[in-house]
Amino acid sequence: MAQRKIPMRMCSGCRERKSKRELIRVVRPPEGELFIDPTGKASGRGAYLCVGSTACLERAIKTKALERMLEHTIQPDLFEKLRQQLPMAEPLKDGE
Repeated sequence: MAQRKIPMRMCSGCRERKSKRELIRVVRPPEGELFIDPTGKASGRGAYLCVGSTACLERAIKTKALERMLEHTIQPDLFEKLRQQLPMAEPLKDGE
């Protein structure tokens, strides 16, 4: 039986490649504001961060990596909202 391929993604903060399940996805839908996508399937431009790592989020903010990956200027209040949501976020669920 063939082994199933594990999807790999890069963290926006630490730039490490990890399996998709070890990361959380931040999404910018075309019509709305940023949010954390627990399913990893929401439509829109996405970027990944290590689960529960505020250091990765801070590094992504400082280097503007999150803004580049989401192709959108992010207001400081949205960064604060992400800082509050990140520690409570769960890794991506089944179903990639």
